[in-house]
Amino acid sequence: MVSQEQRRRQLAREKFLRQQTRRTDARRKARTRNAVIASVIGVVLIGSLALYTTDAFKSDDSANASSETTPSAAPTSPPPDPCEEPAAGEVATKTWDKAPAMSIDESAKYTMTLATTCGDIDIDLKTAAAPQTVNSFAFLAGEGYFDHTNCHRLTTSGIYVLQCGDPAGDGTGGPGYTIPDENLKDTSLEGDVYPAGTVAMANQYDATTGEGRDSGGSQFFLVFQDSPLPADYTPFGTVSESGMAVLEKIAGAGENTGAGDGAPNATVVINKATVTKS
Repeated sequence: MVSQEQRRRQLAREKFLRQQTRRTDARRKARTRNAVIASVIGVVLIGSLALYTTDAFKSDDSANASSETTPSAAPTSPPPDPCEEPAAGEVATKTWDKAPAMSIDESAKYTMTLATTCGDIDIDLKTAAAPQTVNSFAFLAGEGYFDHTNCHRLTTSGIYVLQCGDPAGDGTGGPGYTIPDENLKDTSLEGDVYPAGTVAMANQYDATTGEGRDSGGSQFFLVFQDSPLPADYTPFGTVSESGMAVLEKIAGAGENTGAGDGAPNATVVINKATVTKS
């Protein structure tokens, strides 16, 4: 017959084993999440919209929760749109068979201004470190490629980025050519963190398979809060202080899924993009 003390010890041991199992599951989910994050932010092919409903950026806290379920909060209305109406105009649909010839001065300084419905976002470009990327943006901006395009994705959980540069507006668009990865050893990316203010290329790289290098097109993301990401996405610019205020305003309005990854609630449209030699 099992004594009361033996039963107590047995229950304590079983509780400890359950805790260990939950912690192991949490670590496994965290590793899976990090792998997904590394691939999901750069996805620009058809099917990227489906990623909005994955658990890629969800917390792992559920792994340590009890079996009791807390009722979800009642849905709330999105905050007021902090941005203006877009300027009149049509999105360009032109594509090109190959990347443009080098036309910028690699030793000069260039800036890019995104005149958006939410305010101007000024970006200092890293010309010497990412010349092919900067050259591509100078070409596309000169062609009016980014004008009247909306920034289609806002991520506010796990990583903190606004993604833009897609004339299709759904994560599937591109200029018809690709450019190589550059500047992946930028010292600002120490510790696999893209610091707030970084502007980097989206791409199709899949960290789990190692496939998809050199697949950047026109889509890019602006980091509004330090974000844990491996150094797989070309960092080619830094947002100005005033531009960061604009990003924070956009982020403050949230995204449309409530899950931390979706279209911004704010009407974020690039009325005009310009690249200027300083």
